[in-house]
Amino acid sequence: MLALQRKDAAIATESFVFEPVAYPHPHSESEAYPKPEKVVSVLTVSPFEDDHVFLGNIFSHSKWHICGVRCWRDAVEHLTQHRTAVVICERDVPDTDWKQALTQLAELADSPLLIVTSRWADDYLWAEVLNLGGYDVLMKPFDQTEVVRVISLAWLNWKNNHDRARRNDAPMLANAVGM
Repeated sequence: MLALQRKDAAIATESFVFEPVAYPHPHSESEAYPKPEKVVSVLTVSPFEDDHVFLGNIFSHSKWHICGVRCWRDAVEHLTQHRTAVVICERDVPDTDWKQALTQLAELADSPLLIVTSRWADDYLWAEVLNLGGYDVLMKPFDQTEVVRVISLAWLNWKNNHDRARRNDAPMLANAVGM
């Protein structure tokens, strides 16, 4: 009986600490893919100053950068100079509508997802936006929780699509450089 107690005592005092050791694969993702962005860029296109202020205030505490423009011409200029994940566009802006905006976004190399905003958002607009390739519709006046949810999910969807495309391109890149 004493031997049994000693074994238990020895087991109780013995402890192992396993520290995980990372052994990277020779062709690991960190080598093949660029690091994620530190700042998420969202562009709002609306002639209404209140929209820009409201959306800017929602994300002011985060690393998200919300840029606002009043017309589509300025949006196109911004998109050619800055990588943008999500575009939030008023249903009708002075120099275009959301359908033309969606068509032009699809032509971009790194096309952002489009969220349409409107005071007259109804089931018809929502169905039309989704059927034509837009991401979602936000009804105005904005609900802060809904805005954060929709924009966050749009960004995550955009990021996942681009990560998937990079993973699919990585074997071709590896073969091209002789890996």
